[in-house]
Amino acid sequence: MPKILFVMTGADFWTLADGTKHPTGFWAEEAAAPYEAFTAAGYEVVVATPGGVVPTVDKSSLAPEFNGGQEGADKVAATLDSITALQHPIRLDDVDLADYAAVFYPGGHGPMEDLAVDATSGGLLIDALNSGRPLAVVCHGPAALLAATKADGTNAFADYKVAAFTDDEETQSGFAERAKWLLESRLVEAGVDVQVGEPWVPNVVVDRNLITGQNPASAAPLAAEVLKKLG
Repeated sequence: MPKILFVMTGADFWTLADGTKHPTGFWAEEAAAPYEAFTAAGYEVVVATPGGVVPTVDKSSLAPEFNGGQEGADKVAATLDSITALQHPIRLDDVDLADYAAVFYPGGHGPMEDLAVDATSGGLLIDALNSGRPLAVVCHGPAALLAATKADGTNAFADYKVAAFTDDEETQSGFAERAKWLLESRLVEAGVDVQVGEPWVPNVVVDRNLITGQNPASAAPLAAEVLKKLG
C-alpha cells in the first residue's frame, strides 16, 4: 500500500508575545479530512513529529462551532480516535522521503511554535519540493516553510504561490495583537508569493508540485488536489 507522510507539530502550546503559553496543537479538521480522503483512495498514512512525540489536538478545534454543530464535532473526534498513526508517530529525523508518495503538513497554531524553526523539517520540505512529489501544506502549516532555508540563505519557497492563514483571519480569530509574529507577513518577508483569499472560505493554490490551503475549510479540497496529482 503506498504511503503518505503527515508531518505534524509536536507542540502543545504557542508562546504569545507576552510570554503566555496558549494551549494548542494541530487543528482537528486539517488532519481528519485529508486522512479520510487519502485512506479512502487506498493510501496508508504515516505520522512524523519532532522527536516522535504524540501530537496534541487543539481542543478548541473539536468544538461544535468549528465543525458545523455537535454531530460534525463528534464525527471529527471519532475520526481522530480511529487514526492509530497519531498514537504511534515516527521521529522526523527518521523519515526517508523515498518511502512516501506525497507529504502533507496540517496546521493549527502548533507549527508556529516548533516547525517554523525546525531545521530537519526545513530540509525535508526542500527535498520534497525538489523531488516532484506532491507537497501539501494547509492553514498554519506553512509556518514550516520558514525553516526551509537554502545554503545561500534564501527561502526555498521564495517566488512560489502559496495560500496560508492570513493576517486578516488571525485578527478575526483574536490572536493578531497577541502574537509574536503573523504568518502571512512573515512568509511575504521570506519572498513567498502569498495568495490571499476571502477569510474562512476555501482557497487552494497549486504551484508546480506544491499544493497549499488557506484555512481549515481548505483541507478537504486540498486533499482532493493531492489525489489528482497522484493520479
